[in-house]
Amino acid sequence: MSTRDSWRNSGGSGYGGSRYGGGSGSVAFGGTSAWGAGGGNTIFRVLSRTTEYQSNRRSAIRSGFSDNGIDEEDSYSLYSEDDVNLPPISKAEDWALMPDVKNYAERGEKDHFKSKKLGVTWENLTVKGVGSDAAFNENVLSQFNVPQNIKEARQGLPLNTIIENSHGCVKPGEMLLVLGRPGSGCTSLLKMLANRRNGYAEVKGDVHFGSMTAKEAEKYRGQIVMNTEEELFFPTLTVGQTMDFATRMNVPYHKFSDQHSDKDFQQEYRDFLLKSMGITHTFDTKVGNEFVRGVSGGERKRVSIIETLAARGSVFCWDNSTRGLDANTALQYTKAVRAMTDVVGLTSIVSLYQAGNGIYDLFDKVLVLDQGKEIYYGPRKEARPFMEELGFLCGDGANVADYLTGVTVPTERQIRSGHEASFPRTADEIRTHYGRTDTKTAMQKEYAYPQSEEAKANTKEFKESVAYDKDKTLPKNSPLTVSFPKQVKACVSRQYKIIWGDKPTFIIKQLATLLQALVVGSLFYNSSKDSSGLFSKSGAMFFSLLYQALMALSEVTDSFAGRPVLAKHKAFAFFHPAAFCLAQIAADIPVLLFQVTQFSLVLYFMVALKVTASAFFTYWITLFATAMCITAVMRAIGAVFSTFDGATKLSGFWFSALVVYSGYFIPKTQMHPWFVWIYWIDPLSYGFEILLSNEFHGQTIQCQNNNLIPNGPGYINSPFKSCAGVPGATQGATSVSGDQYLQSFSYKHAHLWRNFGIIWAWWAFFAFVTIVATSNWKEMAGKSGFLLIPRENAKKNAQHLTRDEESQMKEKPASRGTVTLYDSSSSSMDEKTVDNQLISNTSVFTWKDLTYTVKTPSGDRVLLDKVQGWVKPGMLGALMGSSGAGKTTLLDVLAQRKTEGTITGSILVDGRPLSVSFQRSAGYCEQLDIHEPTATVREALEFSALLRQSRNTTKEEKLRYVDTIINLLEMQDIEHTLVGRTGAGLSVEQRKRLTIGVELVAKPSILIFLDEPTSGLDGQAAFNTLRFLRKLAAVGQAVLVTIHQPSASLFKEFDTLLLLARGGKTVYFGDIGEEASTLKTYFARNGAPCPHEVNPAEHMIDVVSGAASQGRDWNQIWLDSPEHKGVCQEVDRIVKEAASKPPGTSDDGYEFAMPLWQQTKLVTHRMNVALYRNTDYVNNKFALHIGSALFNGFSFWKIGNGVSDLQLKLFTIFNFIFVAPGVIAQLQPLFIDRRDIYEFREKKSKMYSWVAFVTGLIVSEFPYLCICAVLYFAPWYYTVGFPTDSNKSGAVFFVMLFYEFIYTGIGQFVAAYAPNAVFASLVNPAIITILVSFCGVLVPYSQIQEFWRYWIYYLNPFNYLVSSILTFTVFDVKVVCKPHEFALFDTPNKQTCREYLAPYMEGLGSRTNLTNPDATSGCRVCQYRLGSDYLSTLNISDYYFGWRDAAIVVIFAVSSYVMVYALMKLRTKATKTAQ
Repeated sequence: MSTRDSWRNSGGSGYGGSRYGGGSGSVAFGGTSAWGAGGGNTIFRVLSRTTEYQSNRRSAIRSGFSDNGIDEEDSYSLYSEDDVNLPPISKAEDWALMPDVKNYAERGEKDHFKSKKLGVTWENLTVKGVGSDAAFNENVLSQFNVPQNIKEARQGLPLNTIIENSHGCVKPGEMLLVLGRPGSGCTSLLKMLANRRNGYAEVKGDVHFGSMTAKEAEKYRGQIVMNTEEELFFPTLTVGQTMDFATRMNVPYHKFSDQHSDKDFQQEYRDFLLKSMGITHTFDTKVGNEFVRGVSGGERKRVSIIETLAARGSVFCWDNSTRGLDANTALQYTKAVRAMTDVVGLTSIVSLYQAGNGIYDLFDKVLVLDQGKEIYYGPRKEARPFMEELGFLCGDGANVADYLTGVTVPTERQIRSGHEASFPRTADEIRTHYGRTDTKTAMQKEYAYPQSEEAKANTKEFKESVAYDKDKTLPKNSPLTVSFPKQVKACVSRQYKIIWGDKPTFIIKQLATLLQALVVGSLFYNSSKDSSGLFSKSGAMFFSLLYQALMALSEVTDSFAGRPVLAKHKAFAFFHPAAFCLAQIAADIPVLLFQVTQFSLVLYFMVALKVTASAFFTYWITLFATAMCITAVMRAIGAVFSTFDGATKLSGFWFSALVVYSGYFIPKTQMHPWFVWIYWIDPLSYGFEILLSNEFHGQTIQCQNNNLIPNGPGYINSPFKSCAGVPGATQGATSVSGDQYLQSFSYKHAHLWRNFGIIWAWWAFFAFVTIVATSNWKEMAGKSGFLLIPRENAKKNAQHLTRDEESQMKEKPASRGTVTLYDSSSSSMDEKTVDNQLISNTSVFTWKDLTYTVKTPSGDRVLLDKVQGWVKPGMLGALMGSSGAGKTTLLDVLAQRKTEGTITGSILVDGRPLSVSFQRSAGYCEQLDIHEPTATVREALEFSALLRQSRNTTKEEKLRYVDTIINLLEMQDIEHTLVGRTGAGLSVEQRKRLTIGVELVAKPSILIFLDEPTSGLDGQAAFNTLRFLRKLAAVGQAVLVTIHQPSASLFKEFDTLLLLARGGKTVYFGDIGEEASTLKTYFARNGAPCPHEVNPAEHMIDVVSGAASQGRDWNQIWLDSPEHKGVCQEVDRIVKEAASKPPGTSDDGYEFAMPLWQQTKLVTHRMNVALYRNTDYVNNKFALHIGSALFNGFSFWKIGNGVSDLQLKLFTIFNFIFVAPGVIAQLQPLFIDRRDIYEFREKKSKMYSWVAFVTGLIVSEFPYLCICAVLYFAPWYYTVGFPTDSNKSGAVFFVMLFYEFIYTGIGQFVAAYAPNAVFASLVNPAIITILVSFCGVLVPYSQIQEFWRYWIYYLNPFNYLVSSILTFTVFDVKVVCKPHEFALFDTPNKQTCREYLAPYMEGLGSRTNLTNPDATSGCRVCQYRLGSDYLSTLNISDYYFGWRDAAIVVIFAVSSYVMVYALMKLRTKATKTAQ
C-alpha cells in the first residue's frame, strides 16, 4: 500500500475525508457552528498551534512523499489523527479573519457539536438540455405558416448534450476549481453538484452527497447551496436589511453556550460576514440595481457572496463569483472560502473566469471542461505538467487557469516546438490522453468514497447535526432551520422594509386614492334619496369596488419583480414559500386598511349614503374584504403563470369579466345562461350585493322626474300617475321600497353576512392557490445558451447547422507576432486594408482638478476628488482601483454622461472646451451590454454606423465600414442572429464584442472609453478584447479603459495607469513602463516593493486598498511626490501646446450626425422590425382584443329594443373602453424597456434625437392597432345586434379605430414620464378611472356637478367615443317597451288617456310614447319612442353629434400622441458639464 493510501485509510486526507482528521471534523460558527462544526477536541489545539514546527514538517513531507508522487504543497495538510502535534498549514493562514474563525472553532469545541461534513462524488454524469445551438425566432407572419409548424413539431425538440460523462470527487475540506470557456457547461456542472436539476431534459449518472443519493439529499437543499452569477436582490432594501434577513433565517435551535438569544447569534454572524468581505461601510446603503441607485457593482457581488454563506451549508458551489471584483477582493474572497473550507470541513466547488495565479494556487484540485467534455480532472499541481507534456506551451507569468482553458481553442493555444505534428487537436483527443495517465487511475480510486466507512460516518453525523440545528416544531423532512412563525415574522418585517424602502410608490398610491375619492365623491355628490339618485348611488358603490380592483392590478407586475429573489431564497431553504405569501398578506392588511379607510371616509359621506354607524362600517369592512380578495386574485394569477405576458393576458381578461359580471352592467336577471357562472365566482358581485342591500334595505324611494309619469305642473297632487323605469316598482305605484328594488335584481338583505363570508372564502381560496403556485416556482430552466435566428434570415444562417471550428481556424504559432484580434482564415482582409479603414486620431484629451459631488440624505458626498490626467493618440490607458473607488463615475463624467450632481474642474480636447458634437465623437462602451434584443448583430451595427458617422459619408461607405468591423471582431458567423437576452441569444462574450462594435462603427474621432470590457469574460476572450484595443491604439486611437482583474499579460498591454482609491482620490497617474518597471519603482520607493512573480496589477490594488496598505494614506503620498508635480506641469504644457495649434478634429457644429428626417426613418424602421419579431407582444394584443370582443358580444348577445335594453347598449359600448387597461399594462413595460436602451446608451452618444425615438415608437404600433380594431369590431358589433347598414357600421368602426390610437397614446405618455413600469401601473388606474367616471355613463350629464360638468366632461375622450358610437347605433331605433316597463295608471273622471296626458306630452313628456290614447283606464306610457329620445337624456340632441364627436375623437387621438412628445421632452435632461 502506498503511503498516500495508508494515510487515507488512517482517516486523514489529502484527498481524504477532512483536512483535519477523518471523524472528528471541525468547528465553527455557532449552533452546530455557522456551518455545523465538528467534535473538535483536537481541532482548536491544531488550529491555534504556533508554527514553530513548520520547517521540520516540510522537510519530513518532502522526504516522505516525493517518491510517491504526492505534491509537496498539497500534502502539507495530510496527516492522521495521531499526527496531531504537527500544525496544519492552511493556504489561507494569512487571511485577516482567520483568528475569528479560530475563535468560533474554540467555542464550538467547548460545546461539543457534531460536524456537517459531506463531500460530493459523481460518476458517468451526462446532462442534456432541450434545444440546439440555434433556434428560430418566429415573426408575426411566419408563426402562421401551418405546414412548416407541423413539420417542425413532428421532428420534436432536439436534445443538446451539455455535460458528457463527467466524474470526480470533492471531499470535506477540499476545494475544486472548475475551468472552461463560456458555454462549456461549467454552470450546469455546478448545478448538478448543488443538486439543482430543474429544467434539464435528461440527467444520467450518479451523484452522491456523502453517502446519500441525489434524491435523498433533496431534503437537505439548504446545506447544498449554489451562488449563481446573477445578483438577485430587492433593490430598495439596504445591505444591512438584506443580511439581517438572511442570517435570521438560519439561526440554529441550539446556539453557543455564551449566546443567550437568537439575536445574539444573528447579529454576531451578520457582522462577521460583512467584515469577511469588507463591506461593513455599506450597512445602511441600498443594494440597488441597474435602475435604483445603491452600492457599486463589486459591492453588490460581495453581498451576494455573503448571503450565500449565510445559508451555513456544507457543500458550496460558486459560479463565477468574482465577476466584477477587483483582483485584491477576488483573492480575499477565495481566501475566505479556503479558510472556511479548511476549518469547517466544507466542500467548495468554484468556477472562475480570469483566475489569477494567486487564486489558482489556493485550490486542491482542478477540473477542465471543453464543450461539456472533461479533459482533465485531478490535483491542481499536475494539471499544467499534463498539458505541457501534450505539447501546449504555457508562457512565463501566464495565468495557468487561462492556459488550461485555452488548449482547445485553435486561435489561442501555443504549441511547443517539436510537437506541431503530434499535439491533440480536439477535446476528445486530450480526453483520450488523460485516460491513460496515472492521475486518472488515482482519481478513480476516490469514486468509491460514498461507500467508505468515513463517508457513512460523516453523513450520519451530518444528519444528526442538521436535526440538532433545526427548530423542533418543523417536520422531520423539512430542509428549513427556523420555526414557521419566525419565518413569517422575518418575512413580514422584510415586506414592510421593502414597502418603506420604496416610499415614493407607496405615497403616490395613497395620494392617488385620496384624490380619486375626492373626485368621485364630488362626481356623485349628495345623491338624492328619490328615484333619480338610484342610478348614481349604485354607480358610486360600484365604483368603490372597481377602484379597489384597479389598484390590485399592479400585483401582477409586482409578482414578477420579486420572483427571482424568492426562487433563490427557496433554493437556500431560508423559508417556506407559504411564509412569504402570508407575509405579503400581513403587509397588505395595514396598507389596505389605510387605503380603504381614507377612501371610505371621503366618498361615503360626500355621496350622502345612509348615515348610520352600522351602514358605514358595513360599507367600510366590505370594501376592505373585497380589496383583500381581489388583491389575492391578481396575486394568484401572477403566481400561477411562468411568464409576464401570460399573466397580463389572463389578468386583463379576468378583470373585465369580474367588472361586467359584478351585477352593475348586466343585472343578474338579464345575464345569459352560458356566462352566468362567472357571477357566482366573482367576488365583486358579492360585494356589490352587500353594498346595495346595506344602502337600500328598509328605505322607501319616491319616484321623481323622468321616472314618474305624468309629472310637472297640473299633476303634482294627482293620484293618477305611476313609476316608470324603476326596477322593482309595482305598476301604478309612485314609490318603491328598497327591498322591492333589491328583489328586482335577485338581491336580499338576508344575504349580507353570507356574502361577506363568501368573499373571505374566495380570499382564502386564492391565497391557497398563491401558496401552492409559489411553492412550485422553478428556477430558470436548464437550457444551455443558444443563438436565435430570425425566421426571415433562415437561409443566411445555414452555417450554424454545419459549422466545423477546426477547419475554419488556423493554429497560432508560439510567438505572438502581429496583433490581430483573431488569426482566422475566414477573414478575407489583410492587415493593411484594416489599418487603412480604421480611423486615426490626432486630438489630445485632458482633464484637470476634476471633482464630482452628489447630494445624499446625509449631505454632499465627493465621488471624485481633484483627479487629473490625459489620453493622447496611440495611447492605451488603464483606469484602476478597488470596487467603489469611482472608476465608472470618472468615465461617466469624462464622457459627459452624468445628469445629476456638480462637476468642477476642466475637461478639454486640444486645449479647448468640449464641442457640441463631443458625445458622438467619443465612443463609450458601458459596463452593461444594453442592446435592442430583437435586432440582429448586423442590424445593430448598421444602425449605429448610419446614425453616427458624418452626414457627408455615403451610405455605401458606412455599410462597407460595418463589414470591416464585423471581420475585425470575428462576428461573421453570428452577424445574422438576434442579440436576444441572456440564455436565448448572444453569449456574454459575444454581447461584449457587439458593444465594442457598436461604438467602433461610429468611427469615434476623439477617443474611446470602455467600462469593464473584460468583466464576465474568460481569460482568452479578455485577452482578445485587449489585444484588439491595442491594435486600435496602434493606428492612432486614444483609448481609456477601466479594468478590474487584469492578469500580468493583460496589464502589459497598457501604456499608462490612473489608479484611484476610495472617494475618487488619485494614488498614481503616469506611465506603467516596460514590464511595469516605472510603476514598481514608484511603489518600491514609497515602501511597497512588488515581490518577484507577483502580478503588479494585483500588488498595487492590494497596496492601495487591501492588506498591504499598512494604513497609509496613498493619496497624500501621491500628492507629495515629484511624479504628481510632473503630472500637473505636463497637463498644463499639453493644454498650452494643443491650444496653440489648430484642433486635431474639426467640429461640424451638428449635435446629431444625421438630419432629423433620416434619424426618424431609421429609428422607425428599427421599431417596426422589433415589433414584427416580437410575437409574444403582438399575439397578446390580438388575443386580448378577440377575447374581450367575444366576451362582450356574447355577454350582451342580441340586445333587444326595450327601455332597459337601451341601458345595455350603453354598457356594451362602455365595456369596449375596458380593452385599454390590459393592453396598456403590456405596452408600458415594452415602451420603458426601449426608453431605457435609448436613455442609457443611445441618447448619451447623441445617436438620434428624442423626437425620432418617440416617432418610431408611435408609428410602429399603427399597423397592429388597425388590425386590433378589426379584431374587436367583427366579433362584437354583429353579436350584440347593432344595425348592419354600412353607413352605421362603417362609422362605428372609424371611431373604434381612433380609440385604439387614443388609449395607446395615453399608455405611452404615462410610460414616457414614469420612472419604471411599476410606477406606470399605479398611475394608469387613476387616469382611467377619472376618464371613465366623467364620460356621462356612470353619472348622466345632467347629474354631473357643475364644477366638473363644464370642463372635464368636455375634455374627456371617452365621452365623445361613447356618444358617437351610441348615436350611430341607437339614434333612429324604435323603442318597444316590454310589459313591465310601461307606466300603468287610470285617468280621473273617465277622461281618455290622450286628454288626461295632453299637457304632459306637450311639455315634460314630449318624448314619451302613449300606446293606448283612447283608453279611459289603464293608460300605458312608454318612457321613449325612439332611441333619440333616450339619447337626449345623455346630452345628445341630434344625429350630427355622432360625426361631430367622431371628429373630436380624432383630435384626441392626435393630442394624446402630442402628449407623448411633450412628456418625453420634459423627461429629457441635459447632461452635466464641468463648471
